[in-house]
Amino acid sequence: MAAEESTGPVVGTPHGAVRGRYERGVAVFRGIPYAAPPFGPRRFRPPEPAEPWDGVRDAGAFGPTAPKPPYSEAFARYLSDPVVAGDDCLNLNVWTPEPGPGARLPVLVWLHGGALTRGSSAVPVYGGHAFARDGVVLVSVNYRLGVEGYGLFPDAPPNPGLRDQLAALRWVRDSIAAFGGDPDNVTLCGQSAGAISVGALIAAPQARGLFRRAVLQSGAPEISERDRVRRMVRRMAGRLKIPATAEAFAAVDRELLLRTQAEVGRRSSPVLGGPAFGIVVDGDLVPRDPLKALIDGEAARGADLLMGWTRDEYRLWLVPGGLVERVDRLGTVALAGAMARCHAGHDVPRGYRAARPDADTAEIVGQMVTDHLLRLPLQRLADARAGDSYLYEFAWPSLVPGLGACHALELGFVFDTGEVPESVKLAGAGAPQALCDTMHSAWVRFAATGDPGWQAWDASHPVRIFDGGEPCVAYGPRDAELGWRAATGRCRSGPGWRCWSRRRWRSRWRRSR
Repeated sequence: MAAEESTGPVVGTPHGAVRGRYERGVAVFRGIPYAAPPFGPRRFRPPEPAEPWDGVRDAGAFGPTAPKPPYSEAFARYLSDPVVAGDDCLNLNVWTPEPGPGARLPVLVWLHGGALTRGSSAVPVYGGHAFARDGVVLVSVNYRLGVEGYGLFPDAPPNPGLRDQLAALRWVRDSIAAFGGDPDNVTLCGQSAGAISVGALIAAPQARGLFRRAVLQSGAPEISERDRVRRMVRRMAGRLKIPATAEAFAAVDRELLLRTQAEVGRRSSPVLGGPAFGIVVDGDLVPRDPLKALIDGEAARGADLLMGWTRDEYRLWLVPGGLVERVDRLGTVALAGAMARCHAGHDVPRGYRAARPDADTAEIVGQMVTDHLLRLPLQRLADARAGDSYLYEFAWPSLVPGLGACHALELGFVFDTGEVPESVKLAGAGAPQALCDTMHSAWVRFAATGDPGWQAWDASHPVRIFDGGEPCVAYGPRDAELGWRAATGRCRSGPGWRCWSRRRWRSRWRRSR
């Protein structure tokens, strides 16, 4: 090991030199600080520059991960989330085929998902070896999560986790050339909450010029209602018996804070709603709803967009813990809850039933919520960016019973890491390598050229289907359901009915548990 450390690649950064490792033919640098540790007097504050160091810093191991509660036992069966202890959690990793200035290779910056409360760049599925092997410099980023990154307090600026991501992008602009990357050819990419973050940064005036393209996987630009985030903070404060201020929260033991966050957030989900952490309008980094800003043309048009979803997103939300069966038992009450969640009228489920005559209640509810959260806003964004946008659907079903083509399943295919145990947990053993090759190469091509290899979005609504078969582009595959949802998606009985329906739905849901 000592010999390996002494011969590993050394690269200079604005804060000091780092020594990486050569692994499988590429250079890897892990745990590079892009900002100072966000604790002590920096807690709940915007990120500050990393402190310079003397000599050469070892970058052979992943740096500390942001504080986060563990996944529940039900979700941990399918998702991995390693923890690396330490305060210096604002760090990133670089995989590159050619460390050193002059190569000018395309760069892909990865923002992980996890509902803004979990996840990290250390998840093995996100390994960047395949991207570097194929000529793309891969940068993966840690950022603050949960109440540390997205709590809303009267005595601290909002959205510190999003500000961390902005600081990482600025580090890439200033440093990536030394790792062989081209700072003028950066693609920002994220999945789920990472994609929501990408959407906010596309529209953020302060992020202009920091990236050229963007990929949104299973996440659309959105903001959370400030009252929804405040409720999360106030409920935590009530359990902790402290004021709902950043000063009071900073004095709480970190492990106690994480346990309390997990307890309060237990009933929040894409289907149920409820209090949760999210990006809020702050008048600064997020001056207004990013989706509206992008559709209205107020945000810069510059970025090419690659966007998409999985066919059965909802199955990762409902299958763990047997929630599919519970939703089916709720029947019409579940549909009423979905209508309330989606602000939809009574005719909407009929349209979904007509399109899916053999579907059970869980599938109808899941597809309605998926359309509301993902497909409809992404298609609206593509309509506003026709000619610059490419859409896809991942439709290959997991070999794990019940999961189908669920949320996050495409990640092992995008990164070409289907063989790692953490990918097998979700996809099962024996995922088709040909599909890995096809999907990964599309992301490589988009990062390099802005064209993933199929027709850009236009009035014919082309969607590339990744299902393990022959390459296929379908035209308007979701138009019937999305058209029905868009045309009849307003509740005809007013907000009072929505509130009553949501209360009735949650009451029945809790009794069913």
